[in-house]
Amino acid sequence: MAQLVKIQDYVSRYQIDLARYPTQFVRLKKNQWERVRRQWESGEEISEWQHVDNDSENEPFEEKVRFSLIKKIFAGRQKEDIKEDIEQLEVTNDFVNEEDIIPEEETTLTFEPKIVYAPQSIHELKRMFIDQFFHFQMKWASSTLREKSYVDPRFMRDSLLRTLLQNLPDNYLVFYYPILQVRKAPIELDVVLMSPTECICITVLEADNQAVYVGSSERFWVKKVGTKDFKILNPMINLSRMESVLTQLFKQDNIDMPIRKVVLTRNGYFDYPGSSFSIQFVDHRNYGEWMQQLKKVSSPMKHMQIRAAQTILNNVQTTSFNRDIWQQTSQPSTED
Repeated sequence: MAQLVKIQDYVSRYQIDLARYPTQFVRLKKNQWERVRRQWESGEEISEWQHVDNDSENEPFEEKVRFSLIKKIFAGRQKEDIKEDIEQLEVTNDFVNEEDIIPEEETTLTFEPKIVYAPQSIHELKRMFIDQFFHFQMKWASSTLREKSYVDPRFMRDSLLRTLLQNLPDNYLVFYYPILQVRKAPIELDVVLMSPTECICITVLEADNQAVYVGSSERFWVKKVGTKDFKILNPMINLSRMESVLTQLFKQDNIDMPIRKVVLTRNGYFDYPGSSFSIQFVDHRNYGEWMQQLKKVSSPMKHMQIRAAQTILNNVQTTSFNRDIWQQTSQPSTED
């Protein structure tokens, strides 16, 4: 599962210590999955697996994730060969020595999966696990020990965000529409994937199903939906701006990280007759192949990757609230 480092201008735990949290994330996920899998395979009756959030009492404004009543897991099921199935749940982050002891914050978010029904296969168990872990990732990407940001509920329903996080391996760092401060001006980027070897800038076009995007070098493209034509801004303009901003930031910090540009539509098609050697077009026809290529990156996290991600975090805009303020505003007034 890829790691969600930053969403828009939300405060993120990765901003505190980027060398610490990626490894803590991987360890937590790996340990919890192994425990869940072991108990499921043994047919052990589990009375309670909960999503424990020590900060939940201080979240009056944040959408809470609630799960239905826990059911028992039946004993005596046949074990399945799951080595290949959970491959992406294995630790792939070698940036920090695995023998290092990482001190835990007293009130840091912890994750305990909650069984909402009795999964009959390892695939069902895995799906339940990663779906619940997605909510946990959203908490890490919108809160710290002392601060919180309000999470727009649309991100919880964002299928692209969920797909990237759940299908890419642990060694990917995801910036989802981050807002940067460049020369005192806020600039919102689109999707940035930081792999161990490259930085991938992605502009997404998915407003209409089965749309055909006719591209050119002009300022506007034509979007064909059925028999209707619409003008849209050339997405390569935004991609070039993203590349320019990141190139400038990387140069300032002596970061040697290649930047690749992608225009993505999972539910549409591109018709681009011109030359596009510097930009990759990914549509409904080659989306699956593209994702498979990303998933094949098995290299552990690299020092340059961490430095590049840190450079972005050093320039992000953050809007958050102090937890003490949230707690005070959620308590009824005792004054007359």
